[in-house]
This record gives sequence, C-alpha cells and structure tokens, in this order.
Amino acid sequence: MMNPFLQVAVGGAIGSVARFGLYRAIPVQGFPLATLLVNVLGSLVMGLLAALLAQRGGDWAPLLLTGILGGFTTFSAFSLDSLTLWERGQGTAMALYVAASVLLSLGAVFAGLTAGRGLFA
Repeated sequence: MMNPFLQVAVGGAIGSVARFGLYRAIPVQGFPLATLLVNVLGSLVMGLLAALLAQRGGDWAPLLLTGILGGFTTFSAFSLDSLTLWERGQGTAMALYVAASVLLSLGAVFAGLTAGRGLFA
C-alpha cells in the first residue's frame, strides 16, 4: 500500500484537476453553478465512498476521501462530518458546527479580503 501522505498528494492533484475541468466546462453566468455542482457531487461521492470503505476497509481512504475528494471539494468533508454528528445523536453539536463553519468562514473571507485590499492596494 502506498504511503498515506503520497496517497493524499496524488489524490489531491487528481481532484483539483477534476474541479478545474468542471469549472472550465461550465461557464459562469451570474450564478456559481460549477461550485454548486462540485459541492453536491463531491458530497454524494463522499457518502458512497464512506459507506463502501466502512464495509470493506479503509486502506484507500487517504487517496479517495482526503486526496481526490479533498482536492475536488472540501465541502464533502464538511457534509460528512455534519451528518456523522447527526447520526451520533449530536444534533446540537451538528447545528453549532454548521453555523460556526458557515459564519466563521464567511467572516474569515471578509476579514482576509479587507486586510488584503488594505495591504495590497
């Protein structure tokens, strides 16, 4: 079996190229359709692979989940983490995780843009 770090590196390259290809194939027309498709498709595949690897062993998890899907979209990892909390009966933790992820990420992007525009203008 390939070293897990090498699996993530190889998979990340594959996933990133796949995401870039999808973005190039779907032109932006006022709505980020390509991003929406990447997030939904990545989440669907994450669920399928997580179920498969749970049944058959997770030797390929670094390549498939962290690497390829992580390069394709990290939203799939967010989705799986959220659903896992829900399935464990941790609905409050899930709601907090979802709200914190969205709000803190939006705040961080805003802070980064504001700082970057000030620093690099």
